[in-house]
Amino acid sequence: MATHLPSPAPVALAALLAICHGATAQTTITVTGRNEPPIGVGGFGGAPARSPLQATQIGADALRDAGVAVLGGITPFDAGIADAYNAQGYWSGLSVRGFTIDPRQNVRRDGLPINAETSLPLANKERVEVLKGTSGIQAGTSAPGGLVNLVVKRPTTTLRRVTLDVGERGSLAAGVDLSQRFGTEGRFGARVTAEAARLRPELRSAAGNRHLAALALDWVPTVDTRLEFEIERSHQSQPSQPGFSLLGDTLPDARAIDPRINLNNQPWTLPVVLDGRTASVRWTQRLGADWSYSVHGASQRLTNDDRVAFPYGCSNDAATYWADRYCPDGSFDLYDFRSEGERRGTDALDLQLQGRLQTGPVRHRLRAGVLWSRSEQRMQRQAYNYTGAGRIQADLFTPPAPALTDENTNRDERSRELYLRDAMQLAERWQLWTGVRHTRVERESVRTDGSRATDHAQTFTVPWLALAFEPTAGTLVYASWGEGVESEVVPNRSRYVNRGEVLPALKSRQWEAGVKWSANGHDASAALFDIRRPVASDFCDDADRCVRRIDGAQRHRGLELAGGWRQGAWSVRASAMWLQAEREDSDDAALNGLKPTNVPERALKARLSHALGPALSAHADLVHEGRRAVLPGNAIEIGSWTTASASINWRVPLAGLPARVRLGIDNLADRRAWRESPYQFGHAYLMPLQPRTWHASISVDL
Repeated sequence: MATHLPSPAPVALAALLAICHGATAQTTITVTGRNEPPIGVGGFGGAPARSPLQATQIGADALRDAGVAVLGGITPFDAGIADAYNAQGYWSGLSVRGFTIDPRQNVRRDGLPINAETSLPLANKERVEVLKGTSGIQAGTSAPGGLVNLVVKRPTTTLRRVTLDVGERGSLAAGVDLSQRFGTEGRFGARVTAEAARLRPELRSAAGNRHLAALALDWVPTVDTRLEFEIERSHQSQPSQPGFSLLGDTLPDARAIDPRINLNNQPWTLPVVLDGRTASVRWTQRLGADWSYSVHGASQRLTNDDRVAFPYGCSNDAATYWADRYCPDGSFDLYDFRSEGERRGTDALDLQLQGRLQTGPVRHRLRAGVLWSRSEQRMQRQAYNYTGAGRIQADLFTPPAPALTDENTNRDERSRELYLRDAMQLAERWQLWTGVRHTRVERESVRTDGSRATDHAQTFTVPWLALAFEPTAGTLVYASWGEGVESEVVPNRSRYVNRGEVLPALKSRQWEAGVKWSANGHDASAALFDIRRPVASDFCDDADRCVRRIDGAQRHRGLELAGGWRQGAWSVRASAMWLQAEREDSDDAALNGLKPTNVPERALKARLSHALGPALSAHADLVHEGRRAVLPGNAIEIGSWTTASASINWRVPLAGLPARVRLGIDNLADRRAWRESPYQFGHAYLMPLQPRTWHASISVDL
């Protein structure tokens, strides 16, 4: 099928190909380096290069260079990060080391828990941090792949920056970033960030808009005291993107599918509307040269209208009923789903004491604290009504069925977490890192009609331990072990024999061994990891009576490599991951040894950069991901895929003012493939690669 780009794109493409004729990938990677800021999501506060864990930091400049505006766009930055039902127009779906990030438990903002069931804009974020590995050191309950932390931009020296972004089929965004310090010795600071965007993606029937307004203030009355306050308000309105699926027992050829087709294109389709308000305040006080304490609180309020023409299953085939895929002829059952007026709230308060002390020959860096958090979800009745048949050509239209015919679920959660971390310098080259977190969780849920009420409380303690050795300056060798935990209660539905039962805490465990090295502008790291996570499964009989219980585990073992090299005008940044993920110890012997769905078996992500002069640079990027299982039984897999992209970055004076022009094209060859295969809601879905797209921006410092 022919590809049609907007008029500026052919000129841009020709320029890029001329400059970057060896082109390779998709975005920018910012990982371990000597001059990076401390990584808060790791829990110890040290620089990534000197910490016995693997973490990625993606700075604001890297995000803007890649044209990334929301959290779901960070997947090309690191081989350990992948898509997990990462659909346009919806909240971001990510996985780390093959485990899906839980949007209610695995996302932080300046270190405090938030709910990521919303659009998380990045215009007012200084960087995104991703901790890879079991996250019990930093979170009371969370999925074991890792944590994502958003670091908010704070007041800095005088900044007056305006930006304009264009791309795709008329997408347009304008923003300002203003910062100033006031008063004697600049003791007061303010930073205002605002952005408004018109969204016109290559995906059809997906036009929308997005805006953000954020304010950050600080006051430094003395050299030992700092008070910080910030607030942001965000809005996104855009129709979402359902996935394609298997056609009976056949994997459709992605080369024959137009990735611009949106199956959510009914005349009655409404946008998903995601509104968010978040505010935080933090007081930090130094107590002499070695000790300090902080009081940090945050509050988040979300309002969502979740609406979609949703394809699910096939009852139209005369021979077979397909519950988890589409019909062999490409048709499917279509449902009118509406859950409007969803309200979610999260509050958190963290009291922390940190400092240094010495016991005999051992030097300690200690952090101790308590974190209180609570969250609630308040819903209304919802619609999930059959409207007729659709098909993958998106040319069948059905009448709407908006009646509110189904109940929803209200939830409350309260937790208290006590934590202690100690980084010990045992000798000149030996370090011992220890951490423990004790958590009390109380959860309640009830349907909107008052039925199916459940409540439970659990208490658990998770440890973390690492031993590190520095054989030479700039080299760190380490081994670590840690635990994470998840909590689950059996749904209070009549089909479950053990409905309402609280399952034992799902404790995941990870071993990791790694090495990090950096010197003379070069760096490299390698890590071997082994994560084992218990699995809760349903066992049902012919009468559809089910028991949910722990059934074996899901085990992910892998090797991660990352590094950067710079020589003269050339530089390379790359990461790779090989992952063996499989089920084990299941009572269903047929599952043992099989791969979990939607987990890539390998990934490679790289960027090659060349400075063409003091103000002009060209970049070529490569993203490769391996095969993924589509079905739990592994009968069908999607193939591996590779995309290449290119961009230029030009610093140029504009009317005497410093400016930066960025221009990029993703998926240069317009590669067609299935990007991911999420098995979501008991159904197999297929997400296509985004077609060739271009983006350009200009930022001017006034």
